[in-house]
Amino acid sequence: MSTLDYIVLLAYLIGVIWVGLRMSGKQVSVKDYFLGGKDLPWWAVCFSIVATETSTLTIIGIPAVAFGGTMVFLQITIGYLLGRTIVALVFLPRYFAGELTTAYDYLGQRFGPRMQTLSSITFMGTRLLADGVRLFATAIPLKVIADSTGMDVGYPIIIVSIGLLTMSYTYMGGLKAVVWMDVIQMGLYLLAAIGSIWVLLSNLPEGGLAILEASGKLMVFDFGNWEINSILTQPYVFVTAVIGGGIFSMASHGTDHLIVQRLLACRTLADSKKALIGSAFIVALQFAIFLVVGALLWVYYGGASLAELGLSRGDEVFPRFILEGLPSGVSGLVLAGILAAAMSTLSSSLNALASSTLTDVLSKVRAWNEANYNPLKASRLITLMWGIVFMFFATLFEDQKNPVVELGLSIASFTYGSLLGAFVLGMLSERVKEKEAMIAFGLTIIVMVGVIFGVWYGPDTGWIFVFKPDAAVIAAGNLKSIAWPWYTAIGSVITIVVGTSLSYLHK
Repeated sequence: MSTLDYIVLLAYLIGVIWVGLRMSGKQVSVKDYFLGGKDLPWWAVCFSIVATETSTLTIIGIPAVAFGGTMVFLQITIGYLLGRTIVALVFLPRYFAGELTTAYDYLGQRFGPRMQTLSSITFMGTRLLADGVRLFATAIPLKVIADSTGMDVGYPIIIVSIGLLTMSYTYMGGLKAVVWMDVIQMGLYLLAAIGSIWVLLSNLPEGGLAILEASGKLMVFDFGNWEINSILTQPYVFVTAVIGGGIFSMASHGTDHLIVQRLLACRTLADSKKALIGSAFIVALQFAIFLVVGALLWVYYGGASLAELGLSRGDEVFPRFILEGLPSGVSGLVLAGILAAAMSTLSSSLNALASSTLTDVLSKVRAWNEANYNPLKASRLITLMWGIVFMFFATLFEDQKNPVVELGLSIASFTYGSLLGAFVLGMLSERVKEKEAMIAFGLTIIVMVGVIFGVWYGPDTGWIFVFKPDAAVIAAGNLKSIAWPWYTAIGSVITIVVGTSLSYLHK
């Protein structure tokens, strides 16, 4: 890290606070604070959606996929487009038909307040686990830099610093500040990725691109062998990526308030549809850029394995190149891009969590309503509270061997099926009552814990159920779990079947 790199980082941090506060405008109501006054342009919301679903894990994780494999991850964007199109055509008209503040308002109107509160609390737990891990992951490269310069800075100090910077504009400006900062931060991390590609192309060995093409690492489509066991256990074969990825996208962009909040902030239903469907194309382009980074890194390092590079994980490859291979100034730009992705996700979570807490939980409590609190002041205080919780929670992951890290990274797999199934039940079945929907919702989460941790397939054993198989057996490739894109589909089916079946117990 050079002086220029530190200047770039410092300029970004100062600019974040200044621009975020300037973009926020005047907040006079809860509608302004949580929905930007429903006056945000669709293209800004589109970019904000992409920036929100992009985190540090995306920036360092997707290059690792291409470094260790091929480009087949890109197939999943076809499913993302299909899923978001269904949400735009089926879900959004229902959301815009009523004056909704959160996605779970719909479940409250359809089933009742208890279902609304249950789904909201599930959303809060999902965001706290998943985004708490992402916040900690952002601190890792910054800690590496601090250690390399001889500075003894612990993870808690880094996490609190990132948290306070993000809270500064989220607390004052609400969703409007978050969305406009998302637009800027997305541009920054994409510029950083393109800068990395430029440097890599300039330093490839002679014939490097030909080597890359001959290696087969540029393969995009993988249709597999069309056997059911292969489809269920391989996450990136075409059928799994398109169908599983499509259903996952329906849940993440149709039932997760983190995304739905932005869609509700658009001026019209048509604008909301354009923002959502447009985000699928931008995500595809973004994934392609990061996959190219990973493929070029493979050529840059001469096709060396992780062990030969002295690395233990694929997602350490890009951070190593940032510190060792990028010229002065570009390293600072890429690290600023990593910070931008993390702050975008964190600010979005803070505003969405505050919105859901006030609308879906506290507004259902009689004592809260009788106290007659100022809604705007309460919204800001709740945002501040969630910021403190996030910073504390992220510091718990300092022990990177903590198994909760794995839970945080895959937590959406446990809950998205229940959420999507509940929304589909509400839209398609008039028989299902609140109690039946809640039973189906809770049962699905319990069953999915067993499916995710306990269901395995092996060529010698077939499908088996065991919670703690031998790690060596898994590492040898003799046992495979169900591919993650299918988790949401399985959970949705369970919720729909159980809820519908229970509804036939009454007239």
